[in-house]
Amino acid sequence: MSIRKTLKRSLTALTIGAALTVSAIASAEETIKVGVLHSLSGTMAISETTLKDTVLMLIEEQNKKGGVLGKKLEAVVKDPASDWPLFAEKARELLEKDKVAATFGCWTSVSRKSVLPVYEELNGLLFYPVQYEGEESSKNVFYTGAAPNTQAIPAVDYLMKDLEVKRWVLAGTDYVYPRTTNKILEAYLKSKGVEEKDIMINYTPFGHSDWQSIVSDVKKFGSEGKKTAVVSTINGDANVPFYKELGNQGISAEDIPVVAFSVGEEELSGIDTKPLVGHLAAWNYFMSVEDEKNAAFIKSWKTFIKDDKRVTNDPMEATVIGFNLWVQAVEKAGSTDPDKVEKAIIGLETPNMTGGIAKMLPNHHITKPVLIGEIQEDGQFETVWQTEKEVPGDAWSDFLESSKVVIADWTGKETGGKPCGNYNTTTKKCSGQNFE
Repeated sequence: MSIRKTLKRSLTALTIGAALTVSAIASAEETIKVGVLHSLSGTMAISETTLKDTVLMLIEEQNKKGGVLGKKLEAVVKDPASDWPLFAEKARELLEKDKVAATFGCWTSVSRKSVLPVYEELNGLLFYPVQYEGEESSKNVFYTGAAPNTQAIPAVDYLMKDLEVKRWVLAGTDYVYPRTTNKILEAYLKSKGVEEKDIMINYTPFGHSDWQSIVSDVKKFGSEGKKTAVVSTINGDANVPFYKELGNQGISAEDIPVVAFSVGEEELSGIDTKPLVGHLAAWNYFMSVEDEKNAAFIKSWKTFIKDDKRVTNDPMEATVIGFNLWVQAVEKAGSTDPDKVEKAIIGLETPNMTGGIAKMLPNHHITKPVLIGEIQEDGQFETVWQTEKEVPGDAWSDFLESSKVVIADWTGKETGGKPCGNYNTTTKKCSGQNFE
């Protein structure tokens, strides 16, 4: 073969290879990738799998509308398997390998804490849809679930004022969310004149199943003549044996009511709810809320999941709110660039599903109504109390000495001109993450 023909073939191969490479790049650029980071196995799968499905539904619906910025959305799903270090590993994959524009994920605070350094290091965006303990505000995270002042504090107020509770059992799973929330609640209760002897605190590991002795202790604590309630930050599948043991020991909601922060419609579906009837949960949304947008959401969900028995819940609504705000912000910014989206999203509003409006605040939290619901036999909640209007989510608690003088403002208007998530209003200094 002549040198000329050999060169010609080589050039043709290079041309084809280059064309294929350009085609692959163009194909990759045709979609906007969206990360989904939820446990689909392990102890938290009972709660998190539904949130994965929620994001997939939202992406499907958005693509039917034409996508975002003229591009289709593409879900990239990772299963961290209820393994907290694995969350960080999967988050890095989403950002470095998959190049996702935003991630919707995490449930427990320990999983969020695990991925937080990754999102800050690689400048990714995380939408976190579950109630948490507060005491945090990151430039890279949007907290669409409840903070303590939009769930825990109002729940305690309800128990104190409406049910005249005098003794308190703070029962939680042993990790950061229950411990910090209970630290805030203990300080709040003491500020209201509750004595230390009237507060019992207990923690159990994830997946805890043997509740006999603990429930016995709760029963004894509540038998001293003062109205007693359990404030529960028990997470995941440990809730099933906990409530069952309450029933086994004859503890009714009239005797010692339990108000839960992590038990919703999804956790109640498929289990015997008889031992739970009359007990309470504090959320910002219930499936039973009568609202046009909620009815449309429920209908869309059942159609997507192809199961009329499937329920909706609070973290699903928070996921919808976060997704809708992200879409608005991307379209407003005209880009998926994290810095542009972060600036564009502050101040944006979207309807919630209880008849109000969710607004993204400068501290990266949102406005939310607070509802107290009573568990019914069908696994739904009857709302027995709610706030008159939406409450602005507070990143830092007013009841902890270390944080009551701290604020977060990612616009810089209230933090000396420098966007900051941890600004001390006394020293006028920003600690932690700070961006000019």
